[in-house]
Amino acid sequence: MFVVAVTVFVKPEFCAEFSAATLVNARHTRQEPGNVRFDVLQAQDDPARFLLYEAYLTPEDFVRHQQTAHYVAWKAAVAPWMAQPRQGIKHQALFFGEG
Repeated sequence: MFVVAVTVFVKPEFCAEFSAATLVNARHTRQEPGNVRFDVLQAQDDPARFLLYEAYLTPEDFVRHQQTAHYVAWKAAVAPWMAQPRQGIKHQALFFGEG
């Protein structure tokens, strides 16, 4: 399992727009054959900080995701709303799901 955890700091005035656009991207991503999970999380202590938790069967599935129309549209739409560049960290899952 290949997991990407992306932290996004959004300009506070754009949190609602970012959430809406990201949920559209997440719903489409969940329909991709190689996607296992796409969670959209908002920090309790800072509503302008989001975590996107994405799990794919393989690293190649993640690369294919980045080439989809919905991802390309999301990336272009949310870029001006970010307070700083997003921080994506790639992981290899050691224990995942039901275990």
